[in-house]
Amino acid sequence: MAWLVTGGAGYIGSHVARALIDDGHDVVVIDDLSSGHRAFVPNGAVFEEGSLLDPAFLKEAFARHDVAGVIHLAGFKYAGVSVEWPLHTYFQNVTGTGNLLAAMEAASVPAIVFSSSAAVYGNAAAEFVTESTPTSPESPYGESKLIGEWLIADQARATGLRHTSLRYFNVVGSGTPDVSDTSPHNLFPLVFDALKAGTTPKIFGTAYPTPDGSCVRDYVHVSDVAAAHVAAARKLQDGVELETVYNLGSGTGVSVRAIMTEMAAVTGRQFSPQICAARPGDPARIVASGQLARRDIDWAPRHSLRDMVSSAWIAAGQEAASSPSVSRSQTRNALFQGEQ
Repeated sequence: MAWLVTGGAGYIGSHVARALIDDGHDVVVIDDLSSGHRAFVPNGAVFEEGSLLDPAFLKEAFARHDVAGVIHLAGFKYAGVSVEWPLHTYFQNVTGTGNLLAAMEAASVPAIVFSSSAAVYGNAAAEFVTESTPTSPESPYGESKLIGEWLIADQARATGLRHTSLRYFNVVGSGTPDVSDTSPHNLFPLVFDALKAGTTPKIFGTAYPTPDGSCVRDYVHVSDVAAAHVAAARKLQDGVELETVYNLGSGTGVSVRAIMTEMAAVTGRQFSPQICAARPGDPARIVASGQLARRDIDWAPRHSLRDMVSSAWIAAGQEAASSPSVSRSQTRNALFQGEQ
């Protein structure tokens, strides 16, 4: 039996699909390629091109495969743009999830792992965000993710569907040099694009109540996030009851200025960030506790900040700088073959 990964041609979804294959699972990927890339679908996965907004396509896809469970990552993921495109966001993320759940019920698929988001918390004031921190999303994207969690939980109460939702924070890095974050809105690709274009990366606000004045965020490596999805899927398949939601956070934060410093060291391109005005609504600090996920699904941040930046830079098509005693090929091999 196979695990079906929606959004498996995307940055995170591709890593999840690869991790499932490495764990010995058969994998079916569904993606409409609106933001994903056909080349990101790993060898060994069966690819079904289509949209979650097409119930007939979903019915046919489930009929073609013997599916043990679903890892649901497909969706419209741009929080800022969702404010301008609320209906599009809700159709993609809420209607799409509803269609998927209906197709799963019709095909008697018993389990789902849902890709949720830290955006459900909004600008949380807690020092450490836990699963019991009140949800207060501030964008249609965050609201749509919270509604997705509700839909799945309600379906579980009605049908016995086994499920959990993973709320993760700032996902960065790469587990393979041929898959990179191609979002036009995320910090890492924005900085890398600026460096490659010869322009200066920007910091928005340096007067926050943080050690260096810039915002502090919780960064987690995409390979660690993928491993947590696989662990959750395995538990559900084995009939283990999981919590309804888990945070995938590191428990430690990194400031935007520290990220910039690390990027200059990794890329060998020294720069002083352009300081811009703070953006309205940006919280000073968001850091999550991942204790529940550590307890239940073997969650652990296993990659350093240097790993995150170096692997992302290499996957973006650039060579990471290295010390004279360590060759760049050795650096690349260490990053993508699990050496720490």
